[in-house]
Amino acid sequence: MLKDKIILTNETGLHARPASELAKLAATFKSTIKLYVDGKTIDAKSILAIMSAGIKYNTEIEIECDGEDEEKALSEIKKGFENNFGE
Repeated sequence: MLKDKIILTNETGLHARPASELAKLAATFKSTIKLYVDGKTIDAKSILAIMSAGIKYNTEIEIECDGEDEEKALSEIKKGFENNFGE
């Protein structure tokens, strides 16, 4: 199991389009991928879970990846956040 923390830098927060991109990216990995935000546990493969969390700009997010491809999963998810999922 690997964990890392990031700060959401997308000024519009994790709204529908980036939430969709995150869920699509997370679904490409076999590992379980969870986000921890403000005491909530979010399944990163579920667009509804991500959107219902209402994650806003400048929020700290802990990413947890657990499984056979956890290193690649964590690396790619972090890159997605760093690039604001293409926004």
